[in-house]
Order: sequence, then C-alpha cells, then structure tokens
Amino acid sequence: MNTLRRDFLKTSAAAGAALIANPYEALAKNIPPDYRGGQMKFSFRPFTIEMKHVFTVAEMSRSTTPVVLTEIEYNGTVGYGEASMPPYLGESHDSATKFLSQVDLGKYESPFALEKILTDIDAIAPANPAAKASVDIALHDLVGKLLNQPWFRLWGFDKEKAPMTSFTIGIDKADVVRQKVKEAAAYKILKVKLGKDNDKEMIETVRSLTDVPLTADANQGWKDRNYALEMTHYLKEQGVKFIEQPMAKDRYDDHAWLTERSPIPVLADESFQRIGDLKRISTCYSGVVIKLMKSTGMREAHKMLVLAKSLGMKVLIGCMTETSCAVSAASHLSPMVDWADLDGNLLIKNDVFDGMRVVDGRCVIPDRPGIGVVKA
Repeated sequence: MNTLRRDFLKTSAAAGAALIANPYEALAKNIPPDYRGGQMKFSFRPFTIEMKHVFTVAEMSRSTTPVVLTEIEYNGTVGYGEASMPPYLGESHDSATKFLSQVDLGKYESPFALEKILTDIDAIAPANPAAKASVDIALHDLVGKLLNQPWFRLWGFDKEKAPMTSFTIGIDKADVVRQKVKEAAAYKILKVKLGKDNDKEMIETVRSLTDVPLTADANQGWKDRNYALEMTHYLKEQGVKFIEQPMAKDRYDDHAWLTERSPIPVLADESFQRIGDLKRISTCYSGVVIKLMKSTGMREAHKMLVLAKSLGMKVLIGCMTETSCAVSAASHLSPMVDWADLDGNLLIKNDVFDGMRVVDGRCVIPDRPGIGVVKA
C-alpha cells in the first residue's frame, strides 16, 4: 500500500466515522401509537445444523454447526433470529444459553428503540457476538414486520442491485471436489477454500471442470508472506478475483506488505470482527468481510458497511453455515457491497426457514416484511 493512501486513511478515518448515519433515530422518535405499551417476550432454543458435505477449511473439519434460534413476540407479531456458532469461534450452545438467559426485553416500552436496546444487549457481557446477533436479527425482523416493510427498503437500498453470490467449495480430495463443482453448476462464481498443502491442486481441480470466476479463502492457513505473494500471482492467472485472510489475523505488517504487492485484493476476515477493528486494519487490507455473526448483527454491520466504503475499501458480505434466517438478514445489505458470499443455507440439509433465494447465481432478497423469512 503506497504512502499517499496510508496518509489519506489516517486523516479520513474520523471523517468517515462522522458520516455514519443512524437509520434508527427516526424509528425511536416516531413510534406508531399502536405500538406503545405492549411487552416483548423473548425465547430461544438450541438447534444443530447438518451439513450436506463434511466442511473443511485450513484448520478444521466439521459436519454440523451449533446454532440457537430466537424469537421475539410483541402484540401477536413474531420476529425470528439466529446465532450460528462454528466451534473455532469460541461460542457454543452453553455459552449462548448463558448469555441469552440474561436478556430482558420486557423492560423496554417498544421494539422501535433498536439503538438503545441493542446497545444495552452488547453491554451485558463482552464477546458473544453470535448470541448478540440472534437478538439483533429477531428485533429487526419484528420491527420490519410491524412497519410492514423489508429492511432493504427501510435502509433505502435497491433490491435489484443485489449481486451474484459465490458458492463455497471446501478443501477435499480431488474426486470429492469434482463432485462439489458439478453440484454447483448453477452458480456463476465459486469460492475455493485454501490453506493446506494442496492449494494448487484445489484450484486446478476446480478449473478442470469450469471457467467461471473464482474467489479464494485461505482462512489464515498461509505461514510465509513470500509464499502468499507467489500464490496471489498464481491465483490472478487462474481467474481468482480476491483472496480472504491469507495469513494469521494478527500479522498486520505482513498483510500490509502483501496488499501493497498483490495483483488481487486482499480482504480481512478473521482480522475484522467489530467496527472498532477498522482503524487498525484499514492500512493493511484492500477490503473487509462483514458477517452478522461477527458484528453482533444487522445494526453494526450496516455501520461497518458505511464506514468501510467511506475509507475506500472493498466490502464482501458473507456468512457462516447458517439457516435461511441469518442468511436472509445479511442479504438486505447486499445491494451496497462489492461481492456476496451468502451460501451458508445452501450448504445444509435441514433448513427450517424459507427466505433469500439464489436465481441464476444472483441473490434474490425476499420482499416480505422484516428480514423476509417464514418457517419452512
């Protein structure tokens, strides 16, 4: 990254932060009369997602993902939420249950004070971003339903600008990779997981069957920055559009070195969790990966998007392995991003919601109120 851009980012960070509009102020100040005086009722239950294929990334493999499904009921209307907790991120059914048991929504006058409510939720305990996101998503769904509007419209986004989504090909043996690629024939972009000792074999196996654009995610698997630079040039030649989190999340100097030399954008995923991380990483990466399970939900993800764009950074909206509940919530941000990786619900076999769909490779945001999901 050149010196001019470093200087620009340092001076514009404060200005960028000031540009973040609060789309929730009007909601809090203009509560419809019919929605004063009720009481929110909060409930949650553990659930386990089952994967269609064993899912392998640089550091681990799994065939299931623990989630917690949440509901907020208010005057007969129910909002749905979800916490998806891949084990490597440190949350679990037990930790989410402990956190969510401390949530008391009954003390608030109405659900329209999202900023106040979600700030209070965040302050209950540190960490627990997915558990917090499950409340945030359910609250957004509830408010959208009460207003009879989907969130992309409340944010002022054009759903027709939703991008293509990539479909993820996890690390595996060549014959299994070929099977996965064939199953993904309907998708116009494929995301290839890298980070082990078969990186080029993974790319070449995929390329033997398709010439669609690719993206890559090393999940912190590359140990040497010279190898990382060599791989970015190789990936460029293979039609790969960007690389996510090549090296360990705390190697800021190495990522800055790589970003300055790489022929493709380098995106921060594990290095970028909450909005406060942007100040530290903005000079180290070309862009960021926003996920609701990292950001504590839709409210902070929206702020992340606005600030990252003000800093001239590329933005990918992504997900964990999730049901259509959380994936649909994230899809409402997709019209404003550069890339989408919203396939978490497509990788599972026991989805309990119907929501965002993929048609000809493109995200189709549900036009129903709230986040747009119904129980399947």
